[in-house]
Amino acid sequence: MIQKLLKGFIAVGIAAMIFGQCISYSPFEITLEDHEKDLTQKNLNRLLDNPTGNSDTVTFAFIGDTQRFYDASTDFVNVLNKRSDIEFVIHSGDISDFGLDLEFSLMAEILGKLKVPYLTVIGNHDIIYNGRRIYEQMFGPMDYSFTYKGFRFVMLNTNGREFGFSGKVPDIPWLDEQLSDTSHYKNALVIQHVPPGNDDFDNTLETSYAQTLSKWGKTLLSMNGHNHDYSIGEPYNDGVTYLNSFSTSKKSYVVVKIWEGGFSHVVVDF
Repeated sequence: MIQKLLKGFIAVGIAAMIFGQCISYSPFEITLEDHEKDLTQKNLNRLLDNPTGNSDTVTFAFIGDTQRFYDASTDFVNVLNKRSDIEFVIHSGDISDFGLDLEFSLMAEILGKLKVPYLTVIGNHDIIYNGRRIYEQMFGPMDYSFTYKGFRFVMLNTNGREFGFSGKVPDIPWLDEQLSDTSHYKNALVIQHVPPGNDDFDNTLETSYAQTLSKWGKTLLSMNGHNHDYSIGEPYNDGVTYLNSFSTSKKSYVVVKIWEGGFSHVVVDF
């Protein structure tokens, strides 16, 4: 139903522009309301101010690529809200498909019904048109990190193609800085949308990215979306596991549990 609504809004906007009717709304306009802004900080405040579960472990759900899949995303929220073991949700990017604020608003409304906080990274589809500006207003910085129960979560923009393969995305020096203070965290997880080795990742940075993750000896997982399907492996044989999230269209998600020095994961269908 929400998909039909979105298509209807876009169709009306396009028809109005074609026929020259007087209408104030453009699908490329940014019209966020106050409750739709700074969602990353708002969710971090919820998470960090009220840690739940066992102090030695962290359990979270991992999804991605919710673009256009509004009904499936609603089903995910309904299913997850019945669980009591999930502390938060990580979304691996592509909240939108066309970088329109209507898409972002619809998905934020759905995800906002989660009983637990959720954190996001920016996907390649989230950058097109006005998407980058919308994401930064709605969520916040494209690169950020936080520490929860002693575990460092590094949220990273890796959409190299959308930045012209400039050699600056992902920001390797910033990533290195987040991982270098090893005395201040137990283990690290690095979350991004486009994985290294993908055609949309800046291949001039692939080696330095992998080396940065492994050199400090505390990175448990590199987690990404973009491929719309689950996979797990150790492509660089360096002790860092790479985990790819499902698109919600697959009607599956991953539950990840971490503890100092290790992790487990379970695929859940819904």
